Amino acid sequence: MTALRVSIVGASGYVGGELLRYLVPHPHVDVAQVTSETNAGRPVRTLHPQLRGWSDLRFSAMAELEPCDLLILALPHGEASARIDGLSALAPR
Repeated sequence: MTALRVSIVGASGYVGGELLRYLVPHPHVDVAQVTSETNAGRPVRTLHPQLRGWSDLRFSAMAELEPCDLLILALPHGEASARIDGLSALAPR
């Protein structure tokens, strides 16, 4: 079984951290990208210390997102609906 490529938009917050805690060690998931506009370029472990030793992921800007199998929006209330049209281009066809 090939791993499901997952990206998380807004992964710097609490919900993003919890998603990463479950998804990073999952055997059938490859966390491909995580975004944070204010933390782009920083290692994920700087904001989510529970991932030290588990992941070398770095935050990227949303503009750098690549297509994936599953895109999870972990944005603040109201932000997801404001950004969904721009992100739908990343959906698999």
